[in-house]
Amino acid sequence: MNAAEIVQEFYTRMNTNDFNAAGQMLSDDYVLEWPQSRERIRGRRNFAALNSEYPAHGPWRFKINRIVENETEAVSDVSITDGVQEARAITFSTVRQGKIVRQVEFWPESYQAPENRRHLVEMME
Repeated sequence: MNAAEIVQEFYTRMNTNDFNAAGQMLSDDYVLEWPQSRERIRGRRNFAALNSEYPAHGPWRFKINRIVENETEAVSDVSITDGVQEARAITFSTVRQGKIVRQVEFWPESYQAPENRRHLVEMME
């Protein structure tokens, strides 16, 4: 499988909410970094526990909006919801020997567009 296919399979497994199954797509030395909160998660066990323990209103759903890849990396833009909470994650995944070895993930927050540029932009749905 190429990098994009590995990341797609990872999100397919994330959609089951079986985070141990998703963790099987991760290498033994996996590292996830969240630069915005300066957190680092090491290992598939911590990854699965973190996702299992995260407060949710319902099952998590992951929708891939886009993946861009080369031989060893894939960048994904994914929409995430539990039916109440909605988020978007931009994730840079490094792949080696069929496993994700490293992810750097950004969680941008939506915000209201400033009125002073309304005459220059077109609002998206």
